[in-house]
Amino acid sequence: MMKQKLNLIVFLIVITFCSCEKKAKEKTLSDYKFAEKGIVLNCDGFDAKLLNEALFSFEEDIIAHYGKDNPNVTRAYSQFVSYATRNRVKYSEVVSPHTVEIFEVLKTKSELWNPNSAKSKLNYDSPVFKCIVDNISDNNLKTTLNALLTTNSMSPKLFGPALQSKYSLAIRDKYLSAYMAFDLFYAKLFDVDLNQVKEKPKAKVDFNKLPPKAPETNDPHAGHNH
Repeated sequence: MMKQKLNLIVFLIVITFCSCEKKAKEKTLSDYKFAEKGIVLNCDGFDAKLLNEALFSFEEDIIAHYGKDNPNVTRAYSQFVSYATRNRVKYSEVVSPHTVEIFEVLKTKSELWNPNSAKSKLNYDSPVFKCIVDNISDNNLKTTLNALLTTNSMSPKLFGPALQSKYSLAIRDKYLSAYMAFDLFYAKLFDVDLNQVKEKPKAKVDFNKLPPKAPETNDPHAGHNH
């Protein structure tokens, strides 16, 4: 009986140590820029504040990059999805220092990632990814995603065509937006040198600036009498 108690105590100590070691390795985010936006994503067992901060920072980055002087959410999603599904996003130019900070924290959440996969660094078997997929509102997209997952053929490239046709749904469906954020954005940052990322200057619109004058065209009929 005494031996059983001793074994139980040793077991509990080991479990506690492992748990503490995992927490020690995990980083925490000190600055939440988008806390006032509230919680639009909620997945059991995962830090909701971090999940939502990651989403909103992703959105701000793509709007700032693809919107430039004319911020437009629809255009930003259109451009981002088009480039991302063809591996043409220059992530070092899109990502902001705040997003880098978020990514450094997300990297320590080992359940999120599958670093040895050639298809995507995102772990498609994680509870968080399952939560995101289950809550996507468009049934056709969800069916396509689940079919790819079931056949173990899921990848951004194969899901790309379906996503490109319905990218605008992400404006209202934040779980679809979260899919884009994690599979097409954060998962790609593992292969990007983030040391050179700097704060991008805010684009200022000069409302006094006139549009460029259209070049004059020669009238082919000028000087001819008909």
